[in-house]
Amino acid sequence: MEKHVGIIGKGMIGISWAVMFTGNGIGVKVLAKEPELGYKRYRTYYDDLVENGLVTKKQAEACENLLSFTQDYNDLKDERIIFECVKEDIATKFEVYEKIEESCENLIAIGSSTSSISPDDLAKGVKHKEKILVAHPWNPPHLVPLVELVRNDYSDEKAIGALKEILEYAGRKVVMMNKPAPGFIGNRLQHALYREAVYMVEQGICTPEDIDKAIRYSFAPRYTSIGLFDHFDYAGLDMIKSIDDYLFPTLCNAETTQDLINERFNRGDLGYKTGIGVYDWRERDMDDFRKRASAPFLEFFNWKLPEEIEE
Repeated sequence: MEKHVGIIGKGMIGISWAVMFTGNGIGVKVLAKEPELGYKRYRTYYDDLVENGLVTKKQAEACENLLSFTQDYNDLKDERIIFECVKEDIATKFEVYEKIEESCENLIAIGSSTSSISPDDLAKGVKHKEKILVAHPWNPPHLVPLVELVRNDYSDEKAIGALKEILEYAGRKVVMMNKPAPGFIGNRLQHALYREAVYMVEQGICTPEDIDKAIRYSFAPRYTSIGLFDHFDYAGLDMIKSIDDYLFPTLCNAETTQDLINERFNRGDLGYKTGIGVYDWRERDMDDFRKRASAPFLEFFNWKLPEEIEE
């Protein structure tokens, strides 16, 4: 198995990948500008892990020794697996793929962290179409164990196997899509739920606060232990059919972004990043929010941590 990977990009996903791989003894070289910012983000994640008693400070130091940064694609020439984590712009991704192929002669696979772009479209930007796949993690990937692997029409078993092997070695739960679909598995489910939630707010049925409360204190906790099909099979498909026949005609079928979101978008109210979205974020304790968002995933922590550095 490969014990070293390259990562393109130092955003939340790229650095979180780096945290996860180094935390499992896998060396990482990140190609990105402003490496000092990358190191700062990396250490913030490890500070949280240390605070939660999952990693010692010496283990964190050992992990950081496996991390390096560069701004030169030639420094990636020996990498055989690359994780691409640049912005959701296909032209930008194509530029990155061209440079990867020019620099990495022994490349086996490129895994894109895209949240929505089909691997068939990504394959249009590479010479070796068999080497490109989607490897879509959930944020933050060092804590959320699921990764969606999506092949394109040309993907070969060597590329698929290399990505699957290194991800599973690092404790990830890999799901493999049989064919591409926009949004893959998780985002299709998540955005179907969000569409209905927005619809209920627009129709005056309930508030965002009550929707969030209903999710947190009803079905969401159940699905950390059993699956959706587990649940509905257990309930009985006769009951499910009777509910669906009555309920489905009343559900939202919007095919474009809804007014509740468009109005805020047009005002520049984009959520946390601007201070206001559906909610007002300006007075929120963001350290508390970040910790609560991560807390459910701490029980999945299963890294193969490198040995501590002896002083």
